[in-house]
Amino acid sequence: MERGNRKSRIGVVVSNKMTKTVVVKVERRVADPKYGKIVTKAEKYKAHDEDQACQIGDRVRIVETRPISKDKRWRVAETIEKAEA
Repeated sequence: MERGNRKSRIGVVVSNKMTKTVVVKVERRVADPKYGKIVTKAEKYKAHDEDQACQIGDRVRIVETRPISKDKRWRVAETIEKAEA
């Protein structure tokens, strides 16, 4: 049974120093409202990584979930691409 559409983002792991938590940087390209120039905006999300399998540089998909802690509202759904060793 589907719970509804959950938000998902694709980003790169920039930190995995916390236990069962990774920081994922998600970049998006938007047009400047006044001048129209395309700029890259980035946002960092703390995501739950139960298996502690993510390494820095991995490209991952995160999905929205219930609040796990004060800052964590996302969890790692899948690893799209592993970082080069």
